Parts: sequence; C-alpha cells; structure tokens
Amino acid sequence: MTQDRKHNLSRAAGLIIALAVIAVLSACARMGNPDGGWYDETPPYVVGAVPAEGAVGVRQNKLHIYFNEYIKLDNASEKVIVSPPQLEQPEITAQGKRIVINLKDTLKPNTTYTVDFSDAISDNNEGNPMGNYAYVFSTGDSIDTLQVAGQVIAADNLEPVKGILVGLYDNLSDTAFTKTPMVRVARTDSRGRFVIKGVASGRYRVCALQDADGNYAYSQKSEMLAIGDDLITPSSFMDTRRDTLWRDSLHILSITPVKYTHFMPDNITLLAWTARQTDRYLVKVQRQEPECITVFFSYGDRSLPVVRGLNFNADNAFLVQSNEKRDTVRYWLRDTSLVNRDTLSMAITYMRTDSLGQLQQQTDTFDVLPKMLYARRLKMQEEKYKSWLKDQRKNRRKGEPVDSVMPPDPIQYEVKVNNEIAPDENVLFVFKRPLASADTSKIHLYSNIDSVWYKAPFRFVPLDDHNRKMVQRHLLDSLHAVTDCTLQYAVIGEWRPGVEYSLEVDSAAFVDLYGLTNKPKRYGLKVRDLDQFASIVMTIDAFQGKHVVMQLLNGQDEPVKSVETDDGQAEFFYISPGTYYMRLFVDENNNGEWDTGDYDTHRKPEPVYYYPEKIECRAKWDLDLKWSPLAKPINDQKPAAITKQKAEKEKTVKHRNADRAKKLDIAYNPDNIKM
Repeated sequence: MTQDRKHNLSRAAGLIIALAVIAVLSACARMGNPDGGWYDETPPYVVGAVPAEGAVGVRQNKLHIYFNEYIKLDNASEKVIVSPPQLEQPEITAQGKRIVINLKDTLKPNTTYTVDFSDAISDNNEGNPMGNYAYVFSTGDSIDTLQVAGQVIAADNLEPVKGILVGLYDNLSDTAFTKTPMVRVARTDSRGRFVIKGVASGRYRVCALQDADGNYAYSQKSEMLAIGDDLITPSSFMDTRRDTLWRDSLHILSITPVKYTHFMPDNITLLAWTARQTDRYLVKVQRQEPECITVFFSYGDRSLPVVRGLNFNADNAFLVQSNEKRDTVRYWLRDTSLVNRDTLSMAITYMRTDSLGQLQQQTDTFDVLPKMLYARRLKMQEEKYKSWLKDQRKNRRKGEPVDSVMPPDPIQYEVKVNNEIAPDENVLFVFKRPLASADTSKIHLYSNIDSVWYKAPFRFVPLDDHNRKMVQRHLLDSLHAVTDCTLQYAVIGEWRPGVEYSLEVDSAAFVDLYGLTNKPKRYGLKVRDLDQFASIVMTIDAFQGKHVVMQLLNGQDEPVKSVETDDGQAEFFYISPGTYYMRLFVDENNNGEWDTGDYDTHRKPEPVYYYPEKIECRAKWDLDLKWSPLAKPINDQKPAAITKQKAEKEKTVKHRNADRAKKLDIAYNPDNIKM
C-alpha cells in the first residue's frame, strides 16, 4: 500500500469518526432541545414484570417491574404506597430501566396486593410522567378489582390535605380505628385526592390518618384524622367519557368517546382535624429576662402551680400572670435582690396527666438562670454610667446644666396606633413589665374640631393577655393598683369620622412593678371619613336558630372582621376598599371560637363553610349579599385564590410542543412528532 493511499484512508477514517462524534453530540443536544426542535413527550411504559402484572398465587417478596427506557422514581417514601399496609417499610428503588420492590412483611394468603406509584415514575430525560400507575398481584387465585375515590380536606379551613393516609376498615366496630390497621390504604395527592385500589366486595368504613408512628391505626392525639359518616359498598359499571386531544394550548383537535369502568363511590369527602391536646405535662421553664420566670404546660388547668423557693423565700415573691388557656404562667419577681440573683432554685407542684389519663399531683425541681447573668448586666450598667459621666463633663465645660445623679431608665412600652384609624379601631399600649399603677388623670385625649382643640372622653381598659378581649371589671378610670398583671391596655375613645385627635401621656402616668415611670409622649392620629369605607350585609338561608360566626377574610385567608349572629344576618362596617372573602362556622357551643372534634366522645368538628366567590369592596359601596352555604359541595366551596395547598403542575412537555407548533403555523398531533 502506497504512502498516499494510507494517508487518504487515514483522512477518511478521521472524517467518519468526526461525523460520528457530531451525530452523537447532535442527538444529545436534541434531548435538551436547545435548537428549537421537538421535545420527547412520550412517557415510559411497562414492558414486563416478575411476577407478571395481575399474577395470582404469588409467593415471593421481591418484585421487579421493567420499562422501555431509563426511569426516575420521585419521592418514593411519600408517593408510593403498598396495600395492604406494610408495618415494616418496604424497599422500593429505581435501577436503570427497572424498579425493584422488596416487601419486608410476610405476604398474607388470598390477598390482592397493590403497589400504587401515583405519579412518581417519569422518564430520565424530559421527566415525562407515566401517570397514575399501580402494580397489582394476588397471593390467592383471583384479583380484587374494585376502587373507591374521594378527597380529604381540613375541617377548619377546607384546605386540601396532601400526603395523608386514607384507608378502609372491614371491621365496623367503633374501636377498630384505634386497635387494628387498615385493610386497604392510599395516600392523597397535592389536591387532597385519593384512589384506593384492589378492593374486594363488601361494606367498609373510610378513615384518614396522618400516621405518626407507622402502625396504620389512630394511637396518638397529635395525629390528624378523619372518619367517614357513612358505610360504603364499592361497586362498578360501564360508562363513557370524552377524551380531548388539543391542537395547541388553546384549540381542540378532537373529542373522542371512550368506554371505561366507572368505580363507585368516587366522591367521598373526608373532613380532617387534629384533636385538642388535653394531656397535661410541664414543657419547660425559662427565664429569658432576669425579672420573669415563665412556666410552659402542654395544657391548662383550673389550679395554677404552687412554687416553693429552695434557696429563697417564695412567700409574696411573685406577681403571677397567666394566659387565658392557663397553659403559660409567668412569675414576675417583686424583689430586685432576687432579680439580681443568677440562680433561683425552686420546686413547682402542679397537676400532671398520668398513664391512665388521670390528673395527679407532681413536683419537679429546677435551677433557673437568666439568659444574661448579673455580672454581664452589671458591666453593661457600668459602661452606661461612664458614658453618662462623660456627657455630664462635656455639659459642664459648655456651661450647660448637669445632673448630680444618673436618672433611672424609663419604663419600656409600645403604643400601637396608625396615623389614620377606622372608627371601630382603638389605640393599644403594650408594656414590657406589669404596671403597679396607672393614673388616667395624666392621660389626655383631645379632638380638633373647627381648628379648636377640645377634651375628648375615653377609657383606658386592660386587655386579656391571650386574645385582647376587654376585661370590663378592671376599667381604669382613676389612680388604682393593678392587680391582674396585665401587659396590654386599650384607649377606647368616641372616635368621630374625619376628626383629628391628640393623645398625650404625662410623665409618671405609669409606674411599673419596680417603681420606674414613663417619660411624657404625644401621639397624633386622625379618624378616616365614612366615605372611605364600604359595608357588607350578608344573609344566609341555613342554620336557622343556630349561633353562627361569620368572618370577613383577606387574600391570605385571615380574618379581618368577625360577626356573631343568631338570625342568619351579619353586618360588617368600616371595610377598607379591596378584595375580600368570607367563611362561617356553626358555633355549636356558643363560645365564639371554632372547636375541633374529639374521637373519644364522638364529637365532630364544628362545620365550616366558605362563600364561593370573591367580594370586591369599594369606597362608599354598601353591599347586600345572599348566601346559600349548603348549595355547593363542601370540597368545592373554597375559592382557589385563597387556597394555599395548590395542585402540583404536571411534569409534561406537551404544552411546549403545542406552543412550538402554533409558532410554526402547523397542526399539532403528538402521533406525528418525530424525534
């Protein structure tokens, strides 16, 4: 072979290799579609399984499912569920083009098993979801094929509940939910929807459970639960649906009728709730500030704890403050010598729930230290004193007045008030420490009418520490001792629309627990005109004779106004312009609060309903609205705009291909896409 011939062959081989490399790189590039080509929108599909899908008489615990391409398994621990439930967690892994399932529990005889993957399977390149897929086999000689479906929503706000277990019980006794595992299970998706597959004929009770301990039974009060009201009997019949093929994201290509097996019931709605924690135990004792010791309990009790000092005399040592639920108790130290002591040893005697659910007396001992020790606080005070002395020397050199004694710090409090308020708002005072006294003669409210300032009437009212309800028995109309250890107060005035007000607090109007007083302060505010507000009168046609609480909600599903009614009509005044929503709950025990259910006493949570439309409020508008709370199914009432648990978007590229076809002005047909 001549040298030129060798050279030509070498060049040809190099060219072939180069073309091959370019082809490979081009193919790789097409998977990511940087050049505007078609996306692969074909999901993976099963090509085989061992044992085969629908196999009967299965005895092996290790299962293999094979696919036509490399696949991914997304969040298997949450999305994949095996039914009947496995008490020992199975191992489910993706390995190239197959999924390996290793069931750890012993297989039950004559039982249909379902491994429901939901939408966890997708291809490895574009992430095309396979869709809801379930692998089924039986240890007996037949497959149970019935299904039931529905939705789980939260009882308090009708939010879809994602990831909660939903199961069937063929044991219809009242104690089955707490004594035995479910016989068939599924898990809800991001819409709160569930489908329980592989169900045998019979009668069942449907329950949902946020299973904390993995035993598939309601065993802890902290577990969210839902119990269906009625027993169900699964069934099926042949039905027809219409499948829609889209030309692009806006236009329909064709609608084809398709026969399918319709399983019933398919519209079960479960209302999920969490029982109120009533077991009482001591959570923690802390001393964030040196003057206050806070004791936290899991649940309140009629009797407050008894505190005994081990290295100090606790007699009359504290000013005691508890919240409304009495599960948080604050002990304010009266004596500054105790405030300055780093370690306070104390014994706390309280009522604790024992293993039988009975309250028993319990005594625990604690050594309580402040977050900042006395030496550090003293050093900071010395540094502050040095800085004050330096300022006094500067003033003396300048011939300015000087103080002979460093003045004490004023008491710390915050006044919560906007420059403009509605006629139904009030000014809120929040103190860091309890007051020893409040002299309302040193608090002044003035109104500006026709450029003349007049003295305006007001009340200085303590508020409940927990929910800021007015404590009418402690109206502060004159100098008095504060005995309820309140930290929050409201200035309630006869606020006149369009009028400007001045709230003025003289020095020493407030004296706190340690004798510190306030500095003088002035606050200006104006009451907004009536023509800046809207009002709503809402009338409902249900729950006659029942106490109902209606709540006006903002865009975050939070109440901004609340009205209680017994006649089915609620009036909301002084509403700022904006978009609002509304819900109500039937207050069955007339306590003004929504109450959850209780499994032990068979009490259901109080019913909640949402007005299904948004409410647009504009200035000067007076809306008169009618509402039929029972007209729509409960799971279809809450407006999507304030539903926080959104449905997850499908991982698909079909819309991208359809949009590309629209840009190219060609008909989009998935069957004609060439990759």
